[in-house]
Amino acid sequence: MKAVVMAGGRGTRIAAVHSEIPKPMIPLLGKPVLERQIDALREQGFTDVVLVIGYLGHVIRRYFGDGSGISPADGKPFGVHIAYVEETEPLGTAGALYLLREELSQGDFLLLNGDILFDVDISRFYRAHKAHGGLATLFTHPNSHPYDSGILVTDETGRVQNWLHREDKRLWVQNRVNAGLHFLSGRIFSPEFGLFRELKKMDLDREVLKPLIPSGGLYAYDSPEYVMDMGTPDRLEAASEDLRAGRVRAKNLRFKQRAVFLDRDGTVNRYAGFLRRPEEFELLPGVGQAVRRLNQAGILAVVATNQPVIARGEVTPAGLREIHNKMETLLGREGAYLDGIYVCPHHPDGGYPGERPEYKIDCACRKPKPGLLLRAAEDLQIDLGASWMVGDTESDMEAGRAAGCRTAFLGERDAQGRPGYPDLAAAVDDILKISGK
Repeated sequence: MKAVVMAGGRGTRIAAVHSEIPKPMIPLLGKPVLERQIDALREQGFTDVVLVIGYLGHVIRRYFGDGSGISPADGKPFGVHIAYVEETEPLGTAGALYLLREELSQGDFLLLNGDILFDVDISRFYRAHKAHGGLATLFTHPNSHPYDSGILVTDETGRVQNWLHREDKRLWVQNRVNAGLHFLSGRIFSPEFGLFRELKKMDLDREVLKPLIPSGGLYAYDSPEYVMDMGTPDRLEAASEDLRAGRVRAKNLRFKQRAVFLDRDGTVNRYAGFLRRPEEFELLPGVGQAVRRLNQAGILAVVATNQPVIARGEVTPAGLREIHNKMETLLGREGAYLDGIYVCPHHPDGGYPGERPEYKIDCACRKPKPGLLLRAAEDLQIDLGASWMVGDTESDMEAGRAAGCRTAFLGERDAQGRPGYPDLAAAVDDILKISGK
């Protein structure tokens, strides 16, 4: 399968740091970001690479050649075959695909932006693409700045229903951002979609991908793995530090992850009884900073919450998603994000007006049972023995212990009389110290 890298960008936002080389050649700890991409592709079996070049493209050609040579950075073989498509005039983030339409139309291909640092399990991503059977699957993730990023809105299956660009009005939204890696079917070149009729400048997001939404063929693949856009000096420095600390490789889902599971009510937000409306949701002081510290340490932050309001018929699943969208939006404003939200909607007892019988079951996921944590561990490759459960009830502690996690109780003393933590920030302080972070 071919991997196509859009490496023709000029990088106007980062020109103050590196103006003499094309953006994909900006070095990260002595190695160009584009070479780090090629390393990641080769490691996972992608050895047929097409580089779309433009601004200062000769610099890229001179460095990589046809991929048969030796890296000037580390003295190792590139180990790939590289072909080039050179733009004689700027064609945007997708226009050059017109020149590749014949060779890409027969199967799937991987398309990625040339200015991102990533280390992800590409095989897992591709399996999701094949399972969806759509025209395109976008690698999406939460990030620390969703307020200035494009946001994807999907249904429960991952099918994209809307794409909110930075200028679009938004209130409460899930922190789901297109990361710049895409699996596309060659069917996108079919005349029925009318996308590539001529050679012209095109924007990948707005003119190719978003128009696929009405067809039902655009999907999102959510992952907590490491992807960072190198577009600003601050992000360049952050990516360098993440490489230095080993966080880039460690977040690949081929490897086991450490997580902190968080109860929601009384842990993340101020307890308000049976919370039914977004207006009732309020982050507790210090929570944003605490979650951000977990993000920066490379530890997954995962909410695991019982929400019997669904079974009681007091909140719809869509209404609960809106509440959680507010939670993600408020955290995003503080530069923090959640890597997953796992909900038990069940309640075994009946007799409530308007209750929903399909949720009135004795399930395996309602805390103090560990089902939510076990499901998250399977989805996100979590090492439960190296992870924590943080909450304000004994039910949370029992669920954590049953899953094999360490526990941190928020409150004066837990059920065994042991001192607890006054808030999430204090618990995270200790967790990071014990974890060597």
